[in-house]
Amino acid sequence: MNLKAAIGYAQALNGREAGLQATHHALNNLGSATPRMGIVIAPHQYQARDVVNGVTSLLGDTPLIGLSSPVGFSHRGLHPSAVIVALLNGELQAETLWMPGFAQSGRGTGAQLASQLLAKQDTSLCLFFADGFNGDADQLCSALSSEIPLAGALSSGDLHTGHSYQMTAAQTGNGALAAAILRGSLQAGIGYAHGWNPVGSHFRVTRSRGFWLRTLDGRPASETYAQLFGYPAREWAFPPLSHLARLYPLGIEQGDQILVRAPIRVEADGSFRMNAPVRDGAEAYLLVGNREACEKAAQQAAQQALQALNGNKPAFALILVDVAWEMLLKSHPGAEIAAIQDILGKDVPLAGAYTLGQIVPGKEASPPQLLNQHIVVVAFAEPKAS
Repeated sequence: MNLKAAIGYAQALNGREAGLQATHHALNNLGSATPRMGIVIAPHQYQARDVVNGVTSLLGDTPLIGLSSPVGFSHRGLHPSAVIVALLNGELQAETLWMPGFAQSGRGTGAQLASQLLAKQDTSLCLFFADGFNGDADQLCSALSSEIPLAGALSSGDLHTGHSYQMTAAQTGNGALAAAILRGSLQAGIGYAHGWNPVGSHFRVTRSRGFWLRTLDGRPASETYAQLFGYPAREWAFPPLSHLARLYPLGIEQGDQILVRAPIRVEADGSFRMNAPVRDGAEAYLLVGNREACEKAAQQAAQQALQALNGNKPAFALILVDVAWEMLLKSHPGAEIAAIQDILGKDVPLAGAYTLGQIVPGKEASPPQLLNQHIVVVAFAEPKAS
């Protein structure tokens, strides 16, 4: 049985109807094949349980995981306010996990997931979505191993209220982690890159507490950005600047590498609300992105994913992109999709979401990495018979 994927998408007045129509669309595209797994991307404005009820009314007990996103997309472009359903068919089995304690303990959730993966030695890929506003994804990564191929994302939603959600067929909510463990005749290639580069401005992190980066060079973070960009510090605490700060992340020195860390928003006291801690005393650089660099990064990620498939043709690709890309590419919506299609081909079904963080395997024996500002391409293929 060849690996096959089908995508459906739909807008409606409520989440249940949108989920049902998107699933009906995907099933029509799948033909007579039976779906083995589903991935759902839904606008945060819909109720998660309504979306899942619509999807499962047609899929029954098919394993399912999903996340909220401000905008979802497919190989046909962006689909604002639409539910997207991707269905996979082939000689594969999927088992889903619901871990509601992620917001309380990222490390504990990571240990729980690691023990599940350890018990299943034949795992082809672990795919997971966690809350992007609540929970420590750095701690989650530190408890996991990169021995098993894995890819994940932090769900996004309403940047003002901090509302997002995660989904499985049986349970939905926020503050959780939803995972799918895939086994069988499946090969996954993972590639990632970003289009942000240093522009010369250099700072020292002088006060950071948990997820809040409070001062840069001894001044509130918003004052530092006010001096750089010319807008008064008090305006950075309100939309649109409080959210557009995501476009201007910090590159944190970590050994000989630069780690990208981006604010979710600017708080009323001028501090930056991050979703990964930044240590006191760290050297930081202002990073700025542009469309050309992002298009090259999208191609690079797709090429890296393709190379990992060792010549096998992808049957489907899941694209996990930082929400900053959606902001940056407003005037050229879907530019990253076209760049990926230049590498994978226009005939490969795609489904994608804008996220608040991306998780990829670590290099060599190191734990998985939490990324900001990146694009991650997860290409699925059927291995050639030996």
